[in-house]
Amino acid sequence: MSSLTDRYVAATLRTVPAPRRTELAEELRASIADMIDDRTAGGQDHASAEREVLTEMGRPEQLAARYSDRTLQLIGPRYYLVWWGVLRMLLTWIPALAGTATGLVTATVGDEPGRAIGAAISVAFQTAVQVAFWVTLSFAVLERAQAPLGLPEWTVDQLPEETGDRQISQPDSCASVVFLLGTIAVLVGQHFQRWSTDDGSRLPVLDPALWSFWLPALIAVLVATIGLEVAKYRARRWTWPLVAVNAVLNLAFAAPVVWLLLTDRMLNPELIDRFAWLREGGADDVARIAVVVTVVIAVWDVVDSVVKARRAAR
Repeated sequence: MSSLTDRYVAATLRTVPAPRRTELAEELRASIADMIDDRTAGGQDHASAEREVLTEMGRPEQLAARYSDRTLQLIGPRYYLVWWGVLRMLLTWIPALAGTATGLVTATVGDEPGRAIGAAISVAFQTAVQVAFWVTLSFAVLERAQAPLGLPEWTVDQLPEETGDRQISQPDSCASVVFLLGTIAVLVGQHFQRWSTDDGSRLPVLDPALWSFWLPALIAVLVATIGLEVAKYRARRWTWPLVAVNAVLNLAFAAPVVWLLLTDRMLNPELIDRFAWLREGGADDVARIAVVVTVVIAVWDVVDSVVKARRAAR
């Protein structure tokens, strides 16, 4: 019958490259024998000493991985930061874009526009799962193959500049400005890049009558919000005056939008007439969803600014 040591050595060497097995077997047996001799010299019987030594050495698979220079984690430290940066960047945009596109197509082309939200959420979730799976699998393969990524080595020159007590970062401010400019572009562009209807004609999504006052007013609020972003960046942090201005601007934008939606003045009446699902209650569903989204975003933005101002004041 094989001893525990024989069985342990065989289990360890099973996954070790064949050319190294003989050398490692001798080294491992000698190490085990030395540790057993140290215990028996103190009066412990050989059987119990052998069992304790092998137990302390741990699982044979883990020992074999160390001998073979293999990692037992999915993404090791060598690639972890790159993997996490790529995954975070892709999950930030791709699921949202896929879900939004699916929701718009379902609402405008399909026969059941009420399914648009569910379809958008489902596609966004599935896309996030697929992105996470394939990115992780790719980096796991790179980890096992120990393939070089060709990235420059880290140096102290890559350290960020001293930010001191800065609470508002430049990337965050730039992202906010880009989003606001994009919103302005959408408000203006929808009037010229119009929605195609079933008969081939193209109509603006929003009521053209809003250009007499409301749309210019909303664009003016967005421009003022861009000014707030600049002021916030220059101030380095949220201050209570900036919080107050932010709350006023959120109210100045959200209140007219909610009122226009609830009074059926936001969407183009001609566009509603062209789509049966909009005439049959779809326009009300769109309005209710838009009201909820507008209110949630406005409230969240104000609350977030209050929290950050309190944090900065400490």
